[in-house]
Amino acid sequence: MRTDIFARLDREPEPPKIETPRMSRHRIALFGGTLAFYLAIVIAVLMSSWLVTLDWKVMLFRPYQQWPEIHAFLDYYVVLGQRGPTAVMVACWLGWRSWRQHTLRPLLTLGASLLLLNVTVGAVKIGLGRLGPHYATQIGSAELFAGGDIFPSGHTANAVVTWGILAYLAATPRARRYLSAMSAIVSLGVGLTTVYLGTHWLSDVLLGWAAGLLILLGLPWVEPLITRAENWIFAARARLGAPGSRPVQPVPVAADTPRPVPVGQPAVDETAARNPAFEPVGAGGRQQAVVAGGRGRAHTPPPVHQNHPARSERTPVTPAGSRRPPHADRTPRGGTAPARPVAGG
Repeated sequence: MRTDIFARLDREPEPPKIETPRMSRHRIALFGGTLAFYLAIVIAVLMSSWLVTLDWKVMLFRPYQQWPEIHAFLDYYVVLGQRGPTAVMVACWLGWRSWRQHTLRPLLTLGASLLLLNVTVGAVKIGLGRLGPHYATQIGSAELFAGGDIFPSGHTANAVVTWGILAYLAATPRARRYLSAMSAIVSLGVGLTTVYLGTHWLSDVLLGWAAGLLILLGLPWVEPLITRAENWIFAARARLGAPGSRPVQPVPVAADTPRPVPVGQPAVDETAARNPAFEPVGAGGRQQAVVAGGRGRAHTPPPVHQNHPARSERTPVTPAGSRRPPHADRTPRGGTAPARPVAGG
């Protein structure tokens, strides 16, 4: 009997399974609108339009100098957008859910979303190479293709994806609404905090919001791959064998080892099973099953030759005379003894 904590969890009623979101028409419409907004921001920055002018106005306003009293708090608050700490916190929660619900889908969904975030956001960052406000060289310039890596904002996109995945994996509609509102507030605050601290342009934050939302809206297209990966992991675990549930390997038995005979059944000689011409000895023979401790062991008689009848089938023969050998000095019973010489006469 298993005594670990998994045995206790197996006896508990399982909570409701996580409903897999589908790519509905409403979600497709949101995805298309967000993608159009994403492309519009990129084009506006590339053309150095009014959006770049707004970036410079906000940067020269220097919010961190206008409200210095909240600077210390926002230095800690912006950590909610850093990939390392937030990924650890959310992974702990989703790992507990995976353990409770006996599925790997929450952890695999988080891993897939972070992988998509690194690939898409990282590719745009490196491709456009925009410099941050603290490293700007020319007023009014978009500062593109200068070796930077701040467009779009990684903090903002990571906050949208990391906290939004909790709403995406919510088990009930009510929890999904509350978690959606919470993730929107956190990601909005993280984006504005980066603008306050002067580490990102305003357009960086707008593109970061759009990039994170695109990943959340497009996750249903990745669900088949997540399901396939989960099935593969469980199949590999079953092949390797889990602790406590490893199958018992059969013990090899030698060819000459006698096999046990159930109680109440006659023993069957293996020689008779292999040789059709062999006939077992009847009731008078020596074949019998000896049962000791619940296990039987068959004793087989020596082979019987066909040209000689069995001992029990032989006709008894009565000897005609005495079996004693004749003796010269003895006389048979009922006869006259021969005369003996008299000594001394």
